[in-house]
Amino acid sequence: MTAQPIEPDASGMWSPDPVRQRLASYTIEDVLALPDDAPRVELRDGVLVVVPSPTYAHQTISNLLWTWFRQNVPFDVSPATAVGVAISHRNTFEPDVVLLKRPVVAESHYFDAEQVVLAVEVVSPGTRRRDRLEKPADYADAGIPHYWRIEQNPVHVYAYDLVDGRYELVADSAEELIVTKPFDLRLPVRDITP
Repeated sequence: MTAQPIEPDASGMWSPDPVRQRLASYTIEDVLALPDDAPRVELRDGVLVVVPSPTYAHQTISNLLWTWFRQNVPFDVSPATAVGVAISHRNTFEPDVVLLKRPVVAESHYFDAEQVVLAVEVVSPGTRRRDRLEKPADYADAGIPHYWRIEQNPVHVYAYDLVDGRYELVADSAEELIVTKPFDLRLPVRDITP
């Protein structure tokens, strides 16, 4: 099946086709064919899931972490925000921040899971279950070697490494996160706190 453009509803606003949603028949090609005015979505088992807009604090944490990574990670990885990770043909995610193995194709919006070194999610009230349970399990199934979860109020970072197909907590802190993988890092949490 080829991706068909998704038309706006009677009000002029984009919305997923209810029949295709029930059939769970969306693919990554459909996501790539979304109109420019469509909301941010992730694909979960063939169903389009609208991702809530991040709050100011959420976005600030993501942007500060991206900036910190740009200044402190080795050149063989590149930080990014608001890009997709293709887990499978029927599953995509848009982590808040990722570290990608170089080279990175600048025109790409989606990257294969094999290119992701670290996926980071900033937890918000509307994403708690997904960021704490669902996404880590799917990132682990996709073989993404490292996952960080950042809680807000106060900002607290949890770092996980993939061990035998599951994430294990290796460090957490509300002051300074110290990890040795994917490389030695000492992240002062105040540097990513709004």
